[in-house]
Amino acid sequence: MGTMNEAAPLPLKTKTPRDSQVESRYIVMPQHANDVGFAFGGTIMSWIDMVAAMVAQKHCEREVVTASSDRISFLQPIRIGDQVVLRASVNYVGRTSLEVGVLVTRENPFRSESVRATTAYLTLVALDEKKQPVMIHRLRPETPDEIRRFNHARLRVEARRELHQKISQSGPAAG
Repeated sequence: MGTMNEAAPLPLKTKTPRDSQVESRYIVMPQHANDVGFAFGGTIMSWIDMVAAMVAQKHCEREVVTASSDRISFLQPIRIGDQVVLRASVNYVGRTSLEVGVLVTRENPFRSESVRATTAYLTLVALDEKKQPVMIHRLRPETPDEIRRFNHARLRVEARRELHQKISQSGPAAG
């Protein structure tokens, strides 16, 4: 039996990726860029982590922490003055963790240009009131794109699991 300060567990439900999608925008300023005028990768990564956390919080209806960044691909440079659009949604849900995909687009507001600049996949874990992992809402992809992202995310989850097993079986890590 919990104490009066503990919240009752949330009833699990099924949500769609659309239920928790987030879009965010930034303008790249000089403090976000290196000496040649391109946005620092770390700045873009922090914006990605922030928007992924917002998506995960909306899906889980709980606090979340980033467990891993599976892959961040910098495809095109982002320059001072560019507008950066981050679109994020849940791709896959496990028992206590979920994968959020983030698409970063570079926009030049003066030329109406829009280019895919960065893609990222992050795994976040939902936490209960004691900061322990907790079961989360299920995911029901609906559109062909959501189903494709779900299936690709499942492949990444399986690949990570297989890699972890292979590393674990190879013995202790060398110094």
